[in-house]
Amino acid sequence: MVMKTMNMMVEKDVKFMNVLDAKMINTQYGIETYLDLLKNVEVKDIQYITETASFYEITIGVEYFRLRNENYYNSEKRYFKMRMNSDLNAITIIETKGESLFAVKNEFERSATKELIGEWLIKSNAFRKVLNDLIAEKKMENVKTEENIIGKIRFLEKLLEITTEDILSARVERSH
Repeated sequence: MVMKTMNMMVEKDVKFMNVLDAKMINTQYGIETYLDLLKNVEVKDIQYITETASFYEITIGVEYFRLRNENYYNSEKRYFKMRMNSDLNAITIIETKGESLFAVKNEFERSATKELIGEWLIKSNAFRKVLNDLIAEKKMENVKTEENIIGKIRFLEKLLEITTEDILSARVERSH
């Protein structure tokens, strides 16, 4: 599967237009269109190092439009997780049990989805804004243990630094 880039002109007002960044993946079920809009990226959950978990993990939701039969669009939100070890130097992509971004995709489509995450999503304005807002929110929280909040902030800041190569070389695992 080849991931396609599409720049759409969005009319902001009569005087000027903005370019909206989008990516497309052609799948067996239709064309998935991902738009760089804040409302299309969500952080559902953050897990941090505890006595039972020795890693940091974030669940990210991505909404996209699927064009079926060349004329019918529907919107779907699907999820995946990014996990980093306690040293924040190794990334694993985890498929969620339900509503997975990787679900019902063949190997070529799964590879294109991984490329989408690495070559587009982590660089998108929406992804970066969601993480920056979350960092600001965590810095304002009144927490019981400072170590937990500092660890979460370091993890979120590290996510802003990951590269395409980090994602493309990451393993993709199914959730247990």
